[in-house]
Amino acid sequence: MPPVIHSYDPPERFVAGTVGEPGQRTFFLQARAGGRLTSVSLEKQQVAVLATRIDELLDEVMAARAEESTVPAVAPFDLEDSEPLEQPIDEEFRAGTMTLSWDAGDERIVLEVFPLTEESVVSPDQPEEEIEEPEPEEMLVVRIPAGPARAFAKRAQAVVAAGRQPCPFCGGPLDPSGHLCPRANGFRRTTA
Repeated sequence: MPPVIHSYDPPERFVAGTVGEPGQRTFFLQARAGGRLTSVSLEKQQVAVLATRIDELLDEVMAARAEESTVPAVAPFDLEDSEPLEQPIDEEFRAGTMTLSWDAGDERIVLEVFPLTEESVVSPDQPEEEIEEPEPEEMLVVRIPAGPARAFAKRAQAVVAAGRQPCPFCGGPLDPSGHLCPRANGFRRTTA
């Protein structure tokens, strides 16, 4: 059976967002075009890395095509999106592997998100010859121009930073009641 491809070229809206309280948040990528809405859940670290890589990729494109580049250096103010995720949030799949590229012909970022599967988990001692990439049953493909991509990255970084404050000693997340800090020999540190 051919895979289900949720394709947005370009989306009317493409954002990262969360549901839940800090420490209990679920992260989502959400794309909308017309009446279609696709939500994919993923890990906080995946959101952070995706935002960083989008900015780095756009910086590389700017540097390589300095004279003819239409890539903005920062997120355009008029493209900023601080609205919550659209409802209802129906998770299509949980993100596993993601690919990111630049289409020079269309001057767009191309993001492909593949679902997390048991077959895609590879053990460190498994030889590369034995690794077989499974065909995905479903995937999300988003093609966005440089300006909206910068705006996506800026929002995604803000969403990641809006979580629990880091411990000033170990860097781990602090709960309101504190946490067992490894730098304090197991004693509880509090936010006060």
